[in-house]
Amino acid sequence: MRVLFVCLGNICRSPTAEGVLRHKLREAGMVDQIEVASAGTGDWHVGKAPDKRSQAAAKLRGYDLSAQRAQQVTRADFATYDLILAMDNSNLRNLKALQPAKGKAELDLFLRRYDSEIDEVPDPYYDGDQGFEQVLDLIERASDRLVIELKGRL
Repeated sequence: MRVLFVCLGNICRSPTAEGVLRHKLREAGMVDQIEVASAGTGDWHVGKAPDKRSQAAAKLRGYDLSAQRAQQVTRADFATYDLILAMDNSNLRNLKALQPAKGKAELDLFLRRYDSEIDEVPDPYYDGDQGFEQVLDLIERASDRLVIELKGRL
C-alpha cells in the first residue's frame, strides 16, 4: 500500500503529514507494509528540506522531517500510489487536472476524508508558529484515522 501527501511546495504541510504518518505506522507495527511519501504541485522547492519552522514544530512532538527533500508530483504517481491526499482544494484541483484517465490512485482531500471538523489543512507558511502547531494538530488527528483505515486494508 502506498500513500502520497500533496501540498503546494512540499515544504510545510505534506512533509509534516509524511513524517507524522510514518511515525504512527511505526508505532502500529505497520511501517514495513505502507510506503509514505509527499510531493508538491509546484516545482520551486524541489530538492530542498522542509521549512525550518515545520521541522522545529514537528521535532517538539517527536517527528523527524530532516531527511525529507521536496519533490514535484508527476502523472506517474497516479499509477504508483494507491491513495493521494491533497492538503487543500487548490492542490486537489491541480491534481485532478494532472490525473491520467487510467490512474489507480484514489484522490481526495486529506482532512475531508479523515477529519469531520474541517476540509483543508491551512498553509502555515505566512503565519507565525501557531500556524505550524495547528497544522500538526490537524494532521495528527487525521493520521490516527488514516492508520485505522490502512490497518483494515491490509
